[in-house]
Amino acid sequence: MWRVAPAAPFVPAHLRDRPGKILFITHLAIGDYAYLQNFFKALAGRFPHLQIHLWVDELRCTKNAAKWEGLRKYILYDWLAACPFIQKIYSQTYRPDLRAESITSARRENYPIIISLALVRPHRYAALARKIGPDSFVAGIRRFAGGLRGLVHDFSYKKLDIALPSEIRGIGHVSEIFSCWFQSLFGFGLTLRERLPFVDIPDEWTRWATGYIDTLGAAGNPLVFVNPSAKTPRRCWPMAHVVELIKAMRQQPEWRDAVFLVNALPDKIPETLALVKAGGQKRVHVFSANDNFFQLPAVLRRCALIISVETATMHLANAVRVSAVALMRKKNPEWHPLDAANSKIVTVSKRRDWIKEIPPGRVLDAMRGFPPALAE
Repeated sequence: MWRVAPAAPFVPAHLRDRPGKILFITHLAIGDYAYLQNFFKALAGRFPHLQIHLWVDELRCTKNAAKWEGLRKYILYDWLAACPFIQKIYSQTYRPDLRAESITSARRENYPIIISLALVRPHRYAALARKIGPDSFVAGIRRFAGGLRGLVHDFSYKKLDIALPSEIRGIGHVSEIFSCWFQSLFGFGLTLRERLPFVDIPDEWTRWATGYIDTLGAAGNPLVFVNPSAKTPRRCWPMAHVVELIKAMRQQPEWRDAVFLVNALPDKIPETLALVKAGGQKRVHVFSANDNFFQLPAVLRRCALIISVETATMHLANAVRVSAVALMRKKNPEWHPLDAANSKIVTVSKRRDWIKEIPPGRVLDAMRGFPPALAE
C-alpha cells in the first residue's frame, strides 16, 4: 500500500502520447461510475487522441438463463451511452457465449493499453486483461491475500505489467483511491471539487420528470425521495421504518404538506405498493426507474430532500446537488457521500449491524437543518 505516486506515469509515454485506444475493464455499478466518470472525462480532455473503450462486467456472467433478460437491460448502459468521452462499450458480457464473443472481438482491437480497475476479485480481471491483450501494456488492481489463496492469485497478478494497490494508507474516500490510480498511471489526479459526482440529464428526461411530478400534485410542496431498497438485505431499511418516518415528518411544519416518493426495485413494486397502502399515509407514491436510467436523477433533481440507504441513490443525490441523508453500515466507510456540505450520514451502532438497526428517530434528527425546497 503506497500513498506517493511514482516519479513518472506507469503508462509508457510512447503509448500514451500517440493516437490510439485504451480499454478499461471494471465491474461497474452506478455508484462506481458516479466517481469514475470524472476521471474518464478528465483523461479524454488531457489525451483527446486516445479513444476510451469500456468493458462492463460487474461479476455479471451467469449460466442462469432466467437472469439474462434483466442483465441485458442493465440500467447503467443508458448513462454510459450518453457519455461523449466513451467511444465503445462492451455490454454483452452477461452470458458465457456472448462473453466469449466479446473477448474475441476485443482481441481483434489490438489494444496498446488495457487497464483493469476491478476492486472485487481483481485477480480474475488481471487474467482477463492479459487474455484480451497478449502483447498489450496491462495494469490492474492487486489485492493481497495470504496462504494458498494468495499463491493462486499471484499467478494471475504476474500477468500484469504494473499492479496497483487496492488499498492506500490515509485514504478517506474511494474517489481518492481512483485519483491515486490515475496519478500513477497517467500523471494526473483530481481535487475534491473535481471529484464531486455529476450527471448530465438529457432534456427529454428533464421534461419527463416535469410531467411525472405534475401528476403527483407536488407543485408548490416539498418532494421527498426515500430509498430503502438495495440488492442485499444487509443494506435495506424496512418499510415499517419508512412509514414511521413519514408519520413523524408530517408532524413537522416544514414537511406537513410534503409529497413522498418511495423507491422500489422493479420486482418489488407490488410488495412496496401494498406496504405503502397499509401504512395509511396520503401523498405517498412508489417510484421505479423502469424505462431509463435518467428517470432517476431527473426526479431526484426536483426533490427537496433525499433519504437513502448506501446504494447508488445516495451518490446520485450528490450528483444532482440535493440535500441527502445517507443510512450506512460501518463496513465500507470509504463509500460515504463525497459532498459533505449537502450530506448527513447516519451509521449503525456496531460494525456487524445491518441498516435495519437504524431507528427512524435518528434519521429524523439528522435531517434537522435541511430546509425544504419546493418542487419546481
